[in-house]
Amino acid sequence: MRGIRLPQSLSSSCPQAYQVYLMSLLYLTSRFSRLPFYLVSAALLFSVHTSSAQDNAVLDEIVAVVGDQILLKSEVDAMVANALRQQTDLAYSEEFWMGALDQMINQQVMAIVAKRDTTIIVTDDQVTQALESRIDQMIRQVGGQARLEEIYGKSLVRIRTELREDFRNQLLAEQVQQRKMQAIRITPSEVQAWFHQFPSDSLPTLPDIVRLSHVVRFPEVTRQAKQDAHDIISTIRDSILTSDITLEEMARQFSDDPGTASAGGRIETTDLSDLVPEFAAVASRIPVGEISQIFESQFGYHILRVNERLGESVDLNHILITIDDSRIDPAETVDFLDAIRDSIVVHDAPFELMAKRHSEEERSAQLGGRVIDPQTGERDLILESLGPLWQRVLDTLEVGEVSLPARVELENDRQAYHIVLLQRRMPEHRVSLTTDYERIEQYALQDKRQLEMERWLRQLREDVYIDLRGKAESLSVARR
Repeated sequence: MRGIRLPQSLSSSCPQAYQVYLMSLLYLTSRFSRLPFYLVSAALLFSVHTSSAQDNAVLDEIVAVVGDQILLKSEVDAMVANALRQQTDLAYSEEFWMGALDQMINQQVMAIVAKRDTTIIVTDDQVTQALESRIDQMIRQVGGQARLEEIYGKSLVRIRTELREDFRNQLLAEQVQQRKMQAIRITPSEVQAWFHQFPSDSLPTLPDIVRLSHVVRFPEVTRQAKQDAHDIISTIRDSILTSDITLEEMARQFSDDPGTASAGGRIETTDLSDLVPEFAAVASRIPVGEISQIFESQFGYHILRVNERLGESVDLNHILITIDDSRIDPAETVDFLDAIRDSIVVHDAPFELMAKRHSEEERSAQLGGRVIDPQTGERDLILESLGPLWQRVLDTLEVGEVSLPARVELENDRQAYHIVLLQRRMPEHRVSLTTDYERIEQYALQDKRQLEMERWLRQLREDVYIDLRGKAESLSVARR
């Protein structure tokens, strides 16, 4: 949403290639058809809260009280609606609705437990980052900030304020859940027992699979691209200073910040700590009412005007002009990757070490260049699910070889080049303990953790005040 916010870490470069494999292994056991809602992505919980009271003339109601927190029917309805939108094979049912409510109760219970544990800490920065990431996603989903504010019937500042405590509770619950799940282990004998419960003729056949690592470099945009962006914002600034046109009017016409352009570049009262350093530095020292000099951040070139400053909070308007990152000169990047490849192939430098030192894609670099599926964390990737640029490189490699530098498309659409190490290639085969032990172990562990979490949550709920009301109470009575 805000072009000046701290960016999220880069996601894995691999597309969601392992989804087919995931679905194949989910097929192995009917247990996965009843995965508890607390294992569903937390994004489902914080969907856009459309008001059923406004849209359907149905009075909202409290459906549960957990500790001192209330849960509304509209909140459960929103979670269910978003889940059904994202998983089209699901159908609405009262049981599904109760499952969604149960997930929300579980999260509140875990948040209460986390607040009692002084070793579990969620910082304001963590809450802000999670909240802004979700709001950015919501804005993209509904088609802009104005549409989001229309749906909520509130300003973006009010939306942030009202959702902030929800996100703090979400992060607390996640920490409690992660700590509990990480303590659960599985033995080889348990893995074998889990796998052997399935008839051999029901085991799925898996397509061609590859395992790989890479070193990624992002080519610099051309000097001319930077100069063009600088010239544009310089002209805008001059126009504001020398004519009757306002910063707000210019922001609406020219600003590249999708979250604020339609509002004239307005960022209502916000903490300086929520802004990237370059932006915060200017906003903290410029005299109120003045147009700043042009300054650069990782997002492009800016000018701003502070309307009000109270302590560490500012209210301001700004204009962002981004640099066209499609205008690149890859020659220097390709030469750099060639040198890295030469160090690996000719001089026996460890690929993992070179990736950690030189790869510019954060997540894979931290893993020594290993490419993983962002959804499952798996290293074995379905070959046919990778994009054509990936397949073109892999078609030239034998296991153990390192590719020449090649262009690659990453999830954030930023232009990049990489060299690839093919570490494993497995042809189509029926799943077995011999060929797929690591994968089977993960799913056996997931199943064990699920059962342990269910038991643990039942115990936690005995120590927390929970009262079902309204629709939830009616459905609970009907199910007895």
